[in-house]
Amino acid sequence: MSEHRDVLSTPGHLVSLVARGFARLSEARLKPFGFGVGHLPVLVALRDGKAGTQRDLARFARVEQPPMAQMLARMERDGLVRRTPDPADGRSHRVALTEMALSCLPEATAVLMQGNRDALAGFTEAEAEQFVDLLARLLANLDRLAANGPGRRWSSAVP
Repeated sequence: MSEHRDVLSTPGHLVSLVARGFARLSEARLKPFGFGVGHLPVLVALRDGKAGTQRDLARFARVEQPPMAQMLARMERDGLVRRTPDPADGRSHRVALTEMALSCLPEATAVLMQGNRDALAGFTEAEAEQFVDLLARLLANLDRLAANGPGRRWSSAVP
Protein backbone atom coordinates (compact mmCIF):
# COMPACT_ATOMS: atom_id res chain seq x y z
CA MET A 1 0.00 0.00 0.00
CA SER A 2 1.34 3.40 -0.91
CA GLU A 3 2.41 5.58 2.02
CA HIS A 4 1.01 8.57 0.16
CA ARG A 5 -2.52 7.20 -0.20
CA ASP A 6 -5.27 9.64 0.66
CA VAL A 7 -6.31 9.00 4.28
CA LEU A 8 -9.95 8.84 3.15
CA SER A 9 -9.22 5.83 0.93
CA THR A 10 -7.31 3.78 3.50
CA PRO A 11 -8.66 0.42 4.68
CA GLY A 12 -9.19 1.77 8.21
CA HIS A 13 -11.36 4.66 7.05
CA LEU A 14 -13.31 2.61 4.50
CA VAL A 15 -13.94 -0.23 6.95
CA SER A 16 -15.15 2.35 9.49
CA LEU A 17 -17.60 3.79 6.95
CA VAL A 18 -18.78 0.30 5.99
CA ALA A 19 -19.26 -0.64 9.65
CA ARG A 20 -21.33 2.48 10.29
CA GLY A 21 -23.39 1.78 7.15
CA PHE A 22 -24.06 -1.80 8.23
CA ALA A 23 -24.90 -0.60 11.75
CA ARG A 24 -27.48 1.91 10.42
CA LEU A 25 -29.03 -0.70 8.14
CA SER A 26 -29.08 -3.36 10.85
CA GLU A 27 -30.46 -1.03 13.54
CA ALA A 28 -33.36 -0.08 11.28
CA ARG A 29 -34.08 -3.71 10.42
CA LEU A 30 -33.76 -4.98 14.02
CA LYS A 31 -35.85 -2.25 15.66
CA PRO A 32 -39.21 -3.97 15.00
CA PHE A 33 -37.93 -7.01 16.95
CA GLY A 34 -36.80 -4.96 19.95
CA PHE A 35 -33.15 -5.75 19.24
CA GLY A 36 -30.18 -3.48 18.59
CA VAL A 37 -26.92 -4.21 16.78
CA GLY A 38 -25.08 -4.29 20.10
CA HIS A 39 -27.37 -7.08 21.27
CA LEU A 40 -26.31 -9.44 18.49
CA PRO A 41 -23.20 -10.93 20.09
CA VAL A 42 -25.14 -11.55 23.30
CA LEU A 43 -28.14 -13.06 21.52
CA VAL A 44 -25.99 -15.33 19.35
CA ALA A 45 -23.69 -16.42 22.19
CA LEU A 46 -26.62 -17.29 24.42
CA ARG A 47 -28.55 -19.01 21.64
CA ASP A 48 -25.55 -21.12 20.63
CA GLY A 49 -24.43 -21.91 24.19
CA LYS A 50 -21.08 -20.12 23.74
CA ALA A 51 -21.52 -18.02 26.87
CA GLY A 52 -23.65 -18.05 29.96
CA THR A 53 -22.23 -15.43 32.31
CA GLN A 54 -21.60 -11.73 32.04
CA ARG A 55 -17.86 -12.37 31.96
CA ASP A 56 -18.23 -14.92 29.14
CA LEU A 57 -20.46 -12.56 27.19
CA ALA A 58 -18.07 -9.64 27.58
CA ARG A 59 -15.21 -11.79 26.32
CA PHE A 60 -17.31 -13.13 23.42
CA ALA A 61 -18.49 -9.63 22.41
CA ARG A 62 -14.99 -8.14 22.89
CA VAL A 63 -16.16 -5.47 25.32
CA GLU A 64 -15.27 -4.62 28.90
CA GLN A 65 -17.47 -5.90 31.72
CA PRO A 66 -19.03 -2.55 32.81
CA PRO A 67 -20.58 -1.85 29.37
CA MET A 68 -21.72 -5.49 29.17
CA ALA A 69 -23.37 -5.17 32.60
CA GLN A 70 -25.20 -2.04 31.41
CA MET A 71 -26.33 -3.75 28.21
CA LEU A 72 -27.55 -6.82 30.09
CA ALA A 73 -29.49 -4.60 32.51
CA ARG A 74 -31.22 -2.92 29.54
CA MET A 75 -31.85 -6.26 27.85
CA GLU A 76 -33.31 -7.65 31.08
CA ARG A 77 -35.51 -4.57 31.46
CA ASP A 78 -36.69 -5.05 27.85
CA GLY A 79 -37.52 -8.72 28.45
CA LEU A 80 -34.77 -10.16 26.23
CA VAL A 81 -32.67 -11.93 28.88
CA ARG A 82 -33.07 -13.15 32.42
CA ARG A 83 -30.33 -13.40 35.01
CA THR A 84 -30.30 -15.94 37.81
CA PRO A 85 -27.70 -16.57 40.50
CA ASP A 86 -25.02 -19.01 39.40
CA PRO A 87 -25.21 -22.01 41.75
CA ALA A 88 -21.50 -22.70 41.18
CA ASP A 89 -20.41 -19.12 41.98
CA GLY A 90 -22.45 -16.96 44.34
CA ARG A 91 -20.85 -13.77 42.98
CA SER A 92 -21.93 -14.49 39.41
CA HIS A 93 -25.18 -14.77 37.48
CA ARG A 94 -26.21 -17.08 34.67
CA VAL A 95 -27.73 -15.27 31.70
CA ALA A 96 -30.33 -16.82 29.40
CA LEU A 97 -32.54 -15.67 26.57
CA THR A 98 -36.23 -15.24 27.30
CA GLU A 99 -38.89 -16.97 25.24
CA MET A 100 -39.66 -13.62 23.64
CA ALA A 101 -36.06 -13.20 22.44
CA LEU A 102 -35.89 -16.81 21.27
CA SER A 103 -39.11 -16.45 19.30
CA CYS A 104 -37.96 -13.26 17.54
CA LEU A 105 -34.37 -14.29 16.87
CA PRO A 106 -34.92 -16.50 13.78
CA GLU A 107 -36.84 -13.82 11.87
CA ALA A 108 -34.45 -11.09 13.02
CA THR A 109 -31.51 -13.21 11.83
CA ALA A 110 -33.20 -13.75 8.46
CA VAL A 111 -33.77 -10.00 8.09
CA LEU A 112 -30.09 -9.32 8.89
CA MET A 113 -28.90 -11.95 6.43
CA GLN A 114 -31.07 -10.35 3.75
CA GLY A 115 -29.50 -6.98 4.62
CA ASN A 116 -26.07 -8.49 4.07
CA ARG A 117 -27.16 -9.91 0.71
CA ASP A 118 -28.61 -6.51 -0.25
CA ALA A 119 -25.38 -4.75 0.72
CA LEU A 120 -23.35 -7.18 -1.39
CA ALA A 121 -25.49 -6.68 -4.50
CA GLY A 122 -23.27 -6.92 -7.56
CA PHE A 123 -20.72 -9.16 -5.84
CA THR A 124 -20.39 -12.70 -7.12
CA GLU A 125 -20.70 -15.45 -4.53
CA ALA A 126 -16.95 -16.04 -4.82
CA GLU A 127 -16.24 -12.34 -4.29
CA ALA A 128 -18.54 -12.21 -1.25
CA GLU A 129 -16.81 -15.27 0.26
CA GLN A 130 -13.37 -13.81 -0.45
CA PHE A 131 -14.44 -10.48 1.08
CA VAL A 132 -15.56 -12.24 4.29
CA ASP A 133 -12.30 -14.22 4.39
CA LEU A 134 -10.27 -11.03 3.96
CA LEU A 135 -12.22 -9.26 6.70
CA ALA A 136 -11.66 -12.23 9.04
CA ARG A 137 -7.91 -12.05 8.35
CA LEU A 138 -7.94 -8.30 8.96
CA LEU A 139 -9.76 -8.81 12.26
CA ALA A 140 -7.24 -11.47 13.29
CA ASN A 141 -4.40 -9.03 12.54
CA LEU A 142 -6.10 -6.31 14.58
CA ASP A 143 -6.65 -8.73 17.48
CA ARG A 144 -2.98 -9.75 17.33
CA LEU A 145 -1.85 -6.11 17.31
CA ALA A 146 -4.13 -5.27 20.25
CA ALA A 147 -2.78 -8.25 22.21
CA ASN A 148 0.78 -7.04 21.67
CA GLY A 149 0.19 -3.73 23.42
CA PRO A 150 -0.29 -0.15 22.35
CA GLY A 151 1.90 -0.55 19.29
CA ARG A 152 4.79 1.30 17.80
CA ARG A 153 4.82 5.05 17.74
CA TRP A 154 5.45 6.51 14.34
CA SER A 155 7.20 9.73 13.47
CA SER A 156 5.06 12.32 11.78
CA ALA A 157 7.63 12.55 9.02
CA VAL A 158 6.76 10.53 5.93
CA PRO A 159 9.77 8.56 4.65
